[in-house]
Formats: sequence, C-alpha cells, structure tokens
Amino acid sequence: MHRYFCRHIVGGTFSLSKGGIHLTVSLIFRIAAVGVLVSVLCQVLKHSGRDEHAFLISLAGLVLVLLWIIPYIYELFETIRQLFAL
Repeated sequence: MHRYFCRHIVGGTFSLSKGGIHLTVSLIFRIAAVGVLVSVLCQVLKHSGRDEHAFLISLAGLVLVLLWIIPYIYELFETIRQLFAL
C-alpha cells in the first residue's frame, strides 16, 4: 500500500510517504503551545473562582491535541497491522 500525498492540519503540515509518517517539529511545538496556553488559562480561571470553565478549557485542549495526533496513531496501527499481516 503506497501513499504519496501531503495533508495540512490546522496550520501545520505532515507528510505521508512510502516509509510512513514523518513527524514534524511544528506539531511538537503546537502541542507544547497548547499545553502552556491551557495551563495559564486554567490557573487564571481557577483563581477567579471559575473551576467549571477551567475544566472545560483543559478538556478542549485535550480534544484539540488528540485531533492533531489521531492520524499518527492511525498510521501506527496500520503499520503494526501490515507488519504482522493481520
């Protein structure tokens, strides 16, 4: 199964090639930026007494990062499936 194409996901790119997905550094920096932003917002909201909003912000950050890494997880399972011919 040969795949040759590029995908653009929310401002960043990753490429799928014959060898698999090549993780870009920009994705790592985006995940780190989301983590820093979510932690700062959660601290501000908790200190202002809005614990429910802080929880929703952290949940939204988690969902955003999961949506970014789902293609990588899918490709990992596809590679494992092809490796063991399941």
